[in-house]
Amino acid sequence: MDPKRLSSSSQQQVQLRKKRTKREWRPLEDRSCTDLPWFLLFTVFCVGMGSICGFTIVTGGAARLVFGYDSYGNTCGQRNELIEGVRLSGLDHTDRKFVFFLDPCNIDIVQRKIKSVALCVSLCPAEELKTYQDLKRFGMVNGSELCSYELAAHKYPSLPERIDKCPKLPVPPSKPLPVFNRCTPVDVSCYAKFAEAVVTFVGDSSVLHRLIAGVAASKEIIIGLCVLALALSMILMVIIRYISAVLVWILTSLVVLGSLAGTGVLWWLYIDHRLYGNDTSPKLPKEAKEEMKAELSADSGQALLVYAVSATVFTIILLLLMLFMRKRVALTIALFHVAGKVFIHLPLLTLQPFVTFLALLLFWIYWILVLLFLGTSGNPEQNEETGLTEFRLTGPLQYLTWYHAVGLVWISEFILACQQMTVAGAVVTYYFTRDKNRLPVTPILSSVLRLVRYHLGTVAKGSFIITLVKIPRLILMYIHNQLKGRENVCARLLLKTCICCLWCLEKCLNYLNQNAYAATAINSTSFCTSARDAFVILVENALRVATINAIGDFVLFLAKILIMTSTAFAGVLLLNYQRDYTEWLLPLIIVCLFSFLVAHCFLSIFEIVVDVLFLCFAIDTKYNDGTPGKEFFMDKALMEFVESSRRLGRAAERGRSRVKEAVSEGAEMKPMKYVHLRATAPKPSQILTPRGVELQVGNKLIG
Repeated sequence: MDPKRLSSSSQQQVQLRKKRTKREWRPLEDRSCTDLPWFLLFTVFCVGMGSICGFTIVTGGAARLVFGYDSYGNTCGQRNELIEGVRLSGLDHTDRKFVFFLDPCNIDIVQRKIKSVALCVSLCPAEELKTYQDLKRFGMVNGSELCSYELAAHKYPSLPERIDKCPKLPVPPSKPLPVFNRCTPVDVSCYAKFAEAVVTFVGDSSVLHRLIAGVAASKEIIIGLCVLALALSMILMVIIRYISAVLVWILTSLVVLGSLAGTGVLWWLYIDHRLYGNDTSPKLPKEAKEEMKAELSADSGQALLVYAVSATVFTIILLLLMLFMRKRVALTIALFHVAGKVFIHLPLLTLQPFVTFLALLLFWIYWILVLLFLGTSGNPEQNEETGLTEFRLTGPLQYLTWYHAVGLVWISEFILACQQMTVAGAVVTYYFTRDKNRLPVTPILSSVLRLVRYHLGTVAKGSFIITLVKIPRLILMYIHNQLKGRENVCARLLLKTCICCLWCLEKCLNYLNQNAYAATAINSTSFCTSARDAFVILVENALRVATINAIGDFVLFLAKILIMTSTAFAGVLLLNYQRDYTEWLLPLIIVCLFSFLVAHCFLSIFEIVVDVLFLCFAIDTKYNDGTPGKEFFMDKALMEFVESSRRLGRAAERGRSRVKEAVSEGAEMKPMKYVHLRATAPKPSQILTPRGVELQVGNKLIG
């Protein structure tokens, strides 16, 4: 065989391999599954979460939570088996379906310990029982014995054990909970001890009653204001592109003016202190007073000087940043403008917060129920302090709670990551479709289908990385709260530093994950490859990223404040007819919190759209230049920004080329030799020396 043919064929194979491996940074039609091992790992983990729920149901923990159990380990409403070593266990409570506490106010909710004796009864007392005769009459008539099982109802008034084994008198009227069959007092005032930590700011119980009455009387207004906040958030996402330029430049001007004013005030205070001083020292002997005054003056002057110099340095840096980043502010405005168009073309994006919130809510309800099931599962043990029977997980089973806690963080982050991937896929499809009239009928649903079919493993891996950072931070926060007031200063500062560093790392990883999901939506690559490619793009556009995150995030924060204040103002107008202004407080607080939460949920979607648009824009400008075959995909607003940047770049290039030409001409003139010297009268077109003598070199005259 000819070696030349072999070499040419091998070169062609290398070129074909390079073409296959090189990514074009465009949404691919032919996709493949990414990070499949992580999808399998996440599936196994979810099966483990479901197994915990099944374990609690099989071992009776779920039944004990729902139906309740007494202090001897008997589940109410069913026949029970005898527990070895526990008296009064193994009773038949088929007709006793409700749990009754002898002292309902003696329940330690914080430590999860029931200090009061619990019994299974057939009926909760609907009326107040003041004497033991009333207890006897209630037991004889209704067949519901409220004292311990070994005591006969007709002997209640005469038994000496009645003080310890009968309910505390008077017995308040109670009614069973709808699902959990516990007899709860109708008047919840006995739970005031648990409410003290929440309402310590209320000195008079009548104030609390008025606040609660205000909420009850204004429930229709509160619901209406919450709907108003929802509508304002949805409207603002569409119209923010029209007001983004005004908001950005007003924000920039206020920041610059505020820094200049603050710096000027600090220097004025320093100069005033140096010139006139400040005689605020106490009445002391003259010498001591002068000495103290000198020390205080020196310290105050030094402190003011440090403040003024620091403010000056900050202001100078800020002005330089504004000077160099003023062009990139225009990019932020253009991205906001295009993001508004995205919501017009993809209206289903506005439903993403609802879907995500609903998914999180359902999962959190399931998680709390299983956690409660775990609290009533395990082996029966007698409490040494109270002598009552409790169920606890022992041995390896006690780690089920930790597994369940990890599941809370990982699956919650997984749901949020699915939202990010869905939004990124829809925005990528919008950006890289030149003719917007040819967009898919439902880009959001198409993005969801691509996610479920190909990229669940990528989302599982990204959310697991966030979980690895968040769990240590939560553990350190728990340790810090438990040691509050008992640790030394160094330990407290070290804990706070670690918590802060982990929080910053989590935020950075969240931002990188979001861009990695967008890269996966474009190229259908694995998580690590997408994260690396996105990181390279972001580093190449570091100043643009800083500008968009600083200015864009603050504009969105102002938008959240605008929605909250508008809703609160509407609430003040609607609540104006209530003359008791103390009743305004709690409804307005509820409305403000809900409106800010709603605004945050919706505008976080807007923020994701802006970030994905910027990544697409950076990729577009890197791999395309507008020439035939490399046309841009970007919107008209972004195209105008690129054209203006190019015009400014060409103008700057022309200025630099003129300077270079002038420098090169000067360098050429230096080695020239005079050919001959002659005196002549000056002409307008000639350059004259001060003595009117011309230097002629060839056809050129040089003065």
